[in-house]
Amino acid sequence: MRIRLSGTSGPAGWPAPQCRCASCNRAAENRRAPVRIAVDNALVLRDPAAGPVSPAPPGYTVARTPYGTLVEGPGGGRLLYARPDAPADPPPKPAPGSGGAGAEGVDGENTVPLPAAGVPAHQVDVAIVDAGESPATIGALRRAGVVGATTAVVAVGGDHRVHSPAEFERRARLWGALCPSDGQELWCPPSTWPPERVRGPHRVLVTGGARSGKSAEAERRLLGEPEVLYLATGPSPEAEDAAWARRVAEHRARRPSWWKTEETPDAAAVLRGAEGAVLFDCVGTWLAAAMDACGMWQEPAPAGAEDALAARVDDLVLAWRGCRALVVAVTNEVGSGVVPPTAAGNVFRDWLGRLNQLLAAESEQVVLATAGRVLELP
Repeated sequence: MRIRLSGTSGPAGWPAPQCRCASCNRAAENRRAPVRIAVDNALVLRDPAAGPVSPAPPGYTVARTPYGTLVEGPGGGRLLYARPDAPADPPPKPAPGSGGAGAEGVDGENTVPLPAAGVPAHQVDVAIVDAGESPATIGALRRAGVVGATTAVVAVGGDHRVHSPAEFERRARLWGALCPSDGQELWCPPSTWPPERVRGPHRVLVTGGARSGKSAEAERRLLGEPEVLYLATGPSPEAEDAAWARRVAEHRARRPSWWKTEETPDAAAVLRGAEGAVLFDCVGTWLAAAMDACGMWQEPAPAGAEDALAARVDDLVLAWRGCRALVVAVTNEVGSGVVPPTAAGNVFRDWLGRLNQLLAAESEQVVLATAGRVLELP
């Protein structure tokens, strides 16, 4: 099947009419219309939940599924225009002799019968995802087995919710997705191998100051992954500390529902056994807990405390170096702020600076987040 994307943006276009925001100004040189997908000049798709705007011609199968609109062409190619709320669970197996479950045919006199499975029971060839609305859909489809290694993922739906078209393209690359412009044509099955996304072993250190956007960037990098372990090293939220509880709640609300969470100060043990993808948030809270366990917050610190902390740091760096997973760690740039008023605060600042350098030396990528923007460091 030949797929023509005559529109690739969000519902208002990019730039949006009469909008004077910076993002729309940046998009003015390469304008994008709202999503419109034509398949072999025979079908037009605009809404992943509603099916095509016209009946399917002979030889094409069209079905509305929990994952979106599934189109199967005469040559067997399978195209999915994904729903933003696509489930992360694998599709149910149909009962023997049944016509399938979980999908319905699209009304129209030329619609042919549904495939036996009723839903995408195995991977599709091309998946078009509204990554402006829900980039986590890419991870959900991979988790469900609907998107596989040979599936070309196409990210559409960019608009002024993202600060520039270049940023939308950067994010698409993180998720292993193509980011086409209006008028581009693709083939289903794809004519070339889909872009490869980063997999483990691979280490990314995301650093930045307070409220710099570093945690959001770390989470964003893993939205296309089917299996993610969130390693939380900070203290559990307590009713007395409303600010910390609110921050933890904000982080939890941003994460996809299928991500697993492990709350432990023993980050090294988690990294040694990790597979798939891990989000380590954060190095600063880990160090604070390690200093507490070694008595380093006391003034003066007990004898041997610094050696004990150095051993814990070495253990963490060794586990980071040998981790088999795709791991993204968040850390803090405390040296850019005010001088700590206490001796223990100065010790924390100095040790975190050293630890950041040690982890960065063992990382394939180091990125700096500031004011919500991201800069990759050489």
